[in-house]
Amino acid sequence: MTSSSRRSKLFLFSICLSIAALLSGCGSGGSGKTEQADGKINVVTSFYPLYYFAKEIGGDRVHVVNLIAAGVEPHDWTPKSRDLDAVSKAQLFLYNGAGLEGWVDDFLHGLGSDSKVMTVEASKGIQLIQGNPEEGHAGEAKPGHSDLDVDPHTWVSPRSAIVMAANIRDAFVKADPANGKEYDTRYADLEHRLKQLDAKFTQQLSGYERRDIVVSHQAFGYLCRDYKLNQIAIMGLSPEAEPRSQDLLDIAKFVKEHKIPYIFFEELVSEQLADTLASEAHVDTLVLNPLEGLTPEQEKAGETYITLMERNLENLQKALQ
Repeated sequence: MTSSSRRSKLFLFSICLSIAALLSGCGSGGSGKTEQADGKINVVTSFYPLYYFAKEIGGDRVHVVNLIAAGVEPHDWTPKSRDLDAVSKAQLFLYNGAGLEGWVDDFLHGLGSDSKVMTVEASKGIQLIQGNPEEGHAGEAKPGHSDLDVDPHTWVSPRSAIVMAANIRDAFVKADPANGKEYDTRYADLEHRLKQLDAKFTQQLSGYERRDIVVSHQAFGYLCRDYKLNQIAIMGLSPEAEPRSQDLLDIAKFVKEHKIPYIFFEELVSEQLADTLASEAHVDTLVLNPLEGLTPEQEKAGETYITLMERNLENLQKALQ
């Protein structure tokens, strides 16, 4: 056996251990708080970005509860009876759609035909990216076996986030027309900040010759589409989707040949797979946050969608140099 073959086998063995550790760490997680508030529009959101947009637009007029607790990966989460109870008592239920919440159809059916809850698919109106995890060639592979027909990670691009925020504004105005002007005003402020963020991404990413980024999870399709980048993903659209051995070898080869300086990982899933691939390719790792949720530490520190996206921009600039 050649030394090259031995290295490949050792690398693949390390990858298998990393995948096992990653999958064993995936749990159903717990729910967030589900209390209601009198005298306000009670809103339930399925995950963090919608919670942030709803809080920013609703202000003191609304009481927002997020189903998924801090530190829980949304792909791993499934609702419980108390979550159905919380939504049944709310005026608005905001979910992403585009296949992110695989449980949502059964969940909404469980509310019953007499339910008065207004349900809002926040991604409505966004041109969705078809999920083709098996397509691509060496260096542009999208490995991993996923049952998602489309890429659900709409919110990761500020441009898509503007559409989602507008859908939430419209729902608030419909649910509480007497305070519509206030929702319009608060939305306009959020829209301004998101447009500033979009302008920063456009301007600060445009000058780099390098356009490839290697990521642990195929979550950045909308960001890459809007800012003309190309993601090479270790995992598929769902972060627990198991990659194929040949794809991993192809990505390691691509990283070496194209002198990719960093491999990105995310905080809500294990970084072992990214670390193993980075070690094989002799490069470093950086965080690229898909903003599916906050860690408890980020929540305590007062981090937001805006601050985390700004940090993503800083790390993208490092990786494109």
